[in-house]
Amino acid sequence: MHRHRELCERAVDPLEIAAELEAHGVTDRTAARCRHRDVFSLAEEMYARVPRVGETPPQAATPDAPGIRAGWAVLALLPGALCAAAVTGLRLTEGRPRLVVAVVGVLAVAAGLRVALRRGPLHATRERRTTASTRVWTCWLLVYALLGDGLLGAGIAGGPDGRPNGDPYGPWPVALTSVLALTLACAPAAWCAHFFAVRARRRLAASRALEEFTASVRPLLLGTFGLYLAALGGLLALCGSLLGEPVGYAGAAGLGALLLLARLLTVHGFTHAPAVVLAAAGAAEAIALASVYAGRLPGCSFLAVPVETVVAARGPGIVPALVCGAAALTLLVHATRKLTRASAHADRGGTP
Repeated sequence: MHRHRELCERAVDPLEIAAELEAHGVTDRTAARCRHRDVFSLAEEMYARVPRVGETPPQAATPDAPGIRAGWAVLALLPGALCAAAVTGLRLTEGRPRLVVAVVGVLAVAAGLRVALRRGPLHATRERRTTASTRVWTCWLLVYALLGDGLLGAGIAGGPDGRPNGDPYGPWPVALTSVLALTLACAPAAWCAHFFAVRARRRLAASRALEEFTASVRPLLLGTFGLYLAALGGLLALCGSLLGEPVGYAGAAGLGALLLLARLLTVHGFTHAPAVVLAAAGAAEAIALASVYAGRLPGCSFLAVPVETVVAARGPGIVPALVCGAAALTLLVHATRKLTRASAHADRGGTP
């Protein structure tokens, strides 16, 4: 454009620029180095970018990138606040009141999550909402994060010998730390989703070709994903310190990463892969748990051998770490292909 500026300023249409470029020896191969398929495509961009003589240069358009709004920012904190209140209630009660607090806490956290996901950058439009089966598998993964490791370990030891009572060292240990950190992580998840959407739209407006946009958004996606994992790791450490409980970093981080990637893909219109991967992860955890108890049946002890061998080496937390880690890695690879497309960041209309 600098070399042919005079040509662009006096041209009446892109064809005139294309003809002059070809006359100056510009070929399709030259245009390809400028990320255009041919000379005519290159001429169209030059015509659009350089103002004609007497024209007022157009102002650069600002992409639609709303800032952080107080509404969804506060709602993103709601699940964590409700979970923290429920955990506090469990620590202050005993017997039947503790059971009541647990039931009310579960219902309150579920309602808080539902409200938080209806607003802001984690909100999926009606056409892109998850199916009922996907929501069921997501709930199962969260339930396993709370009770699964304890039930698995108790099953291998010949138990459980009682009901879960909220004690991490009881006959059926409950992982309150992991669930509390995951609910608190809704806030950084919403912020990371907002950050990614805003930066991606800005780069879409500034990019000259699809390949250029993809190359610039891929590190943005990976960086945003890394920020979320760092925030989740910090929350796990903080919750473990405050509650004085052991922390299953690998399993909780794997589940958090899986849920974030699934939500990002769903919000941007890719619902099939998250549904399949979440179902596969949930089924794998259910099979691992069921195999331990099925091994107690006469002649079926071989069913429990694989899980018992792995757990004996690394503890019960290795099951969600392997399952959720593999599922999250699968979705991350998928996301680097899908979320780096320009079509994934088209205006969805009405996003809060």
